[in-house]
Amino acid sequence: MRDSDRTRAAGRATARELFEQVRARYFRLPPALRRVLFGVVLVGTVGLGAALGWELWGTFVTAAIVLGFLALTLNFPRAAATVLVLVPWGFAVVLISQAPGPLMLLSLLGVLVAVGAHLIGWVPPWLTTLMALVPAGVAAAALMPVMGMAAISLSYGVAIAVLIYRFVVARRVKAEMTAEDQVRVRARDGRPEVPADRNAAPSPISVAEALGELDAMIGLAPVKEQVRSIAASIEASRLRAEAGYTAERPMRHFVFVGPPGTGKTSVARTVAKIFYAFGLLETPYVVEAQRADLVGEFLGATAIKTNELVDRALGGVLFIDEAYSLINSADGQPDRFGSEAVQTLLKRAEDDRERLIIILAGYEQEMTGFLGSNPGLSSRFATRVRFPSYAPHELLEITELLQGRRGDRLTPEARPALLGLFEDVQRRGLTDELGNARFARSLVEAAAQARDVRVVGAGGTPSTEDLVTTTVADVTKAFNELTARFRGYQATPSLEEALADLDSMAGLEPVKRQVHAIAAQLKVARMRQERGLPAPTQMRHFVFVGPPGTGKTTVARILGRIFAALGLLARPDVVEAQRADLVGQHLGATAIKTNELVDRALGGVLFIDEAYSLVNPGYAGGDAFGAEAVQTLLKRAEDDRDRLVIVLAGYERETDAFLSTNPGLASRFNQRVRFPSYAPAELSRIAVRLAEQSGDVFDDEARADLDEVFRMICAEGLIDGLGNGRFARSLFERAAMRRDVRLAAIGGTASAAQLTTITSQDVRAAVDELSGR
Repeated sequence: MRDSDRTRAAGRATARELFEQVRARYFRLPPALRRVLFGVVLVGTVGLGAALGWELWGTFVTAAIVLGFLALTLNFPRAAATVLVLVPWGFAVVLISQAPGPLMLLSLLGVLVAVGAHLIGWVPPWLTTLMALVPAGVAAAALMPVMGMAAISLSYGVAIAVLIYRFVVARRVKAEMTAEDQVRVRARDGRPEVPADRNAAPSPISVAEALGELDAMIGLAPVKEQVRSIAASIEASRLRAEAGYTAERPMRHFVFVGPPGTGKTSVARTVAKIFYAFGLLETPYVVEAQRADLVGEFLGATAIKTNELVDRALGGVLFIDEAYSLINSADGQPDRFGSEAVQTLLKRAEDDRERLIIILAGYEQEMTGFLGSNPGLSSRFATRVRFPSYAPHELLEITELLQGRRGDRLTPEARPALLGLFEDVQRRGLTDELGNARFARSLVEAAAQARDVRVVGAGGTPSTEDLVTTTVADVTKAFNELTARFRGYQATPSLEEALADLDSMAGLEPVKRQVHAIAAQLKVARMRQERGLPAPTQMRHFVFVGPPGTGKTTVARILGRIFAALGLLARPDVVEAQRADLVGQHLGATAIKTNELVDRALGGVLFIDEAYSLVNPGYAGGDAFGAEAVQTLLKRAEDDRDRLVIVLAGYERETDAFLSTNPGLASRFNQRVRFPSYAPAELSRIAVRLAEQSGDVFDDEARADLDEVFRMICAEGLIDGLGNGRFARSLFERAAMRRDVRLAAIGGTASAAQLTTITSQDVRAAVDELSGR
């Protein structure tokens, strides 16, 4: 090779490397930021044109075309190169003939040739397009004056002949390529997200080595067993083929379901190596993708984008995480872009099943709904692998493994302390929300940072041991920081505090006894579990029945604090709801609304007041909306029983009728707490306590009036209609207001005692006002 040739080759390599670096930086920017940058450049160019006196419309169109071509070049370099060939072809067509018929046919020829060149692959499409259009254009220009429209047919024939020749060349090029070269071609044609190791020739891998990597993973026993059975079926198929029996290639597509951080991506890499070791895949590489990698910004672009992604993965594994996001129906409208991606993916999954394995991954509940949205998904992705959450001791093993890789280690005291923290996370049902192994990784990094701050802050020269040893204090600080986003995690009260608040409530003696019994049962069940003894199923969902104003919401909050104190809920929060919060305005919307409400309450208590209003028997033909809400609520009550407490509240007679409308309600909500009406003395106690909380007091005569009023109302059976404790609150607030009105007339001469004392006159005025006299 001459020096000039070597210089040109080196220059092309340098230019390609520079271009790929620019593309890599471009794709690191979020899509929204890219659009904003293009918009800023477009507006800036038009502004510059206006300042320089350019024609504004022409400036806008020119800038838009240039920016559009720049975006095309960065996203699809091959397509951009082909466009550079088609532009002069358009000018040439105008020169050849300006008659409408030939002009349209020759323009169509350019588009068809470009599409055919891209379908051929393995040789540069722009060069194929150029090689086909040049002789076709020459034939049309030379023969049109003589042959007329027949020259157009001849030019089509010339272009087809060149495409056939290029197709033969492409097959020969591909046949001569090694697996390494093929991977390089696909990686070069795709986006720069492809891992760098795809550019390297894959090393030989044995089945034993691939399965060894699987066995080395911590936990995941059911996953390991299922993958081993898949490997065994592949080996059996190979033996049948060697024995002379007809056997299809044992290729399949998978669905990985489970919470985040449970090793789905790692197992996908192992599956790729197993199939590669058996010779069923050309490479052991995995291309990872999400919705944004498949769905385009306009209809038609999605199919191109999905096909290019599949092309990059051919010969290996395509792993699509959160695959259910491909169908986004949250706004109630069909997702045409996602549906186009799914249809394209299904076609390629069938057409390329001999050269490609596709793995769809995500949460089980969402994936089940996604697979049910299209019959083709369920049939082509029939192999489901379920990934369990990590147990506390497995999270501890993962933490120690990650620390070992960093050269760190735990003190002997930190190990049991960390195990206790992981067990607490599991009891609260937060393992999946924290991310399983991802949480362990974050904890290792945060604990190391806490250790470094502690060691450096101590002053002096730390020893090597100090620099690599993580203590209980480091782990606890890191743990508290990582769990701070869960409201109430650190502020969870003790069981004793929660029960003390219950006991301080006025009245409700039967309720207090029952809640104390519930707390005792939960506490003993937890103790039995901790000691490995069989424990009865813990009650999770309750029915609170009784008249209004008897403290049902307050007791629900205390119940949430009891569950949180025992580690059975992530937080003591209570989400309050009524029918309007569950029922939508049209069928289908109710399930979405109810699920969103339950999602907000996960980890705490969902309190549904007047629950019987969910089923309205007054509707002709039945209450379809309420029935949909009840069915959705029942399913979530069962599916999320370890992460949620649901309390249904209301009048006893109406609630009994509501529970009888569905057998599932009575079976899942079988723990009933009855709230009695308040007695007169209890109502007086409530009013006095409310006054104390506001810094006020009732004088002796006012106390006597309170007792008399409450005795009279209870004797006449009016207290339930007035709202029990709510009436006591209303009476106090109205009496305080009457006192303020009375003192305002005195002016600035009132004493501090007068400003905080409610008199008999105030109470009687409040009673008259509330009774409408």
